[in-house]
Amino acid sequence: MESSDRTTLRRHPERGSRDPAAVSSVLDEALVCHVGFTDAEGRPVVIPMIHARIGDRLYLHGARASRAMQAIGSGRPLSVTATIVDGLVLATSAFAHSMNYRSVVLFGAGTPVVDLGEKQRALDAITDKVMPDRREDLRPMTSKEIAATAVASIAIAEATVKQRSGPSNDDEDWPVWTGVVPLRIVAGEPVPDPGCDRPTPSHIAAYVKRQESADA
Repeated sequence: MESSDRTTLRRHPERGSRDPAAVSSVLDEALVCHVGFTDAEGRPVVIPMIHARIGDRLYLHGARASRAMQAIGSGRPLSVTATIVDGLVLATSAFAHSMNYRSVVLFGAGTPVVDLGEKQRALDAITDKVMPDRREDLRPMTSKEIAATAVASIAIAEATVKQRSGPSNDDEDWPVWTGVVPLRIVAGEPVPDPGCDRPTPSHIAAYVKRQESADA
């Protein structure tokens, strides 16, 4: 990863890394990222988006007519943040409370994806990011749907990952419980749409089972 002033950690630098594998791991696991950019009037905007990584590029998608996608694909500077919260760190004092987390901050510029092959691969990756193996059961996207969808890519080059794990660093003697409350995303029992009488497909059942196994 590129070293820059923007990716230099000044607060707890020991928690940071520019390791590409660590950056990719967080981007791949996080379900949502937040994209920051300036709109056409120069006003700052941050919006949550679904993303997917293919190799050393991050892909975002949205309606072609949306102002957000027009700004993201304009080539103007933007930032992307993905965060996974792993636990609440409870200490003796409110000042020492914290969270266990893994986060990535990426800086770059969005490039519109115009090649249809790359665009389809990006849309497939985003679909499978939401639910692995889902697209195999779906009706193929029509040319009209693909044309109405804008896709932008960002080079994963100027990025840093920061993380915290373990208990608090507080050793103050005070009669209060201290420790960590782990947090995780848990998949519930699938709920079919009204009128859907089909059994739960194998890829969804497998996803729920993997979540249950991770919880064990």
